[in-house]
Amino acid sequence: MKKFVKFAGFLFLFLSLIILGAAVAEKKESFSPYVDEEGNIILPTDFRSNWVHLGSWVVPYQRDPGYGFHDVYTQPESLKAYRKSGRFPDGTVLVKEIHTVQWDDMPSGHVIFADEKSSWFVMVKESKGHFKDNPNWGDGWGWALFKASDPSKNVSLDYKKDCLSCHELAKATDWVYIQGYPTLR
Repeated sequence: MKKFVKFAGFLFLFLSLIILGAAVAEKKESFSPYVDEEGNIILPTDFRSNWVHLGSWVVPYQRDPGYGFHDVYTQPESLKAYRKSGRFPDGTVLVKEIHTVQWDDMPSGHVIFADEKSSWFVMVKESKGHFKDNPNWGDGWGWALFKASDPSKNVSLDYKKDCLSCHELAKATDWVYIQGYPTLR
């Protein structure tokens, strides 16, 4: 009987370690490398060289909301999934890099081009509601805004106040202005 109790104790300890190890491994595995456990979004640094450029927008006048030259990027696997299903899968990150606008006369005509970096707008697709207590998550996305003066800090405090109003017209397309992204077609 003592051998059985020792064996059962050993088996219990062994199985507990396996379960604990699996829980630790699961906890370490993040929803996204750009999102921490509390749902804080981090600005990706490799998007210009490793991701796909979806398209560009220009809002040329400083008086307009969204002023600047907008270039939008996503991961190659998210583009592939979108082209297959017409939807962005969970974990998709969209980065809109915004530059100030410069105007000039060139031999080809009057041109508008991107100048100084001003900000980055980041959206992370997440449809399961993992971060319900974080005010920058909702409507299927995580929302963040980073300024060029401090790209390490998300200045959005609440996506409903800071982000959603600019995306209202894109509600039918999952809050994304897909018409401006020819790469999705």
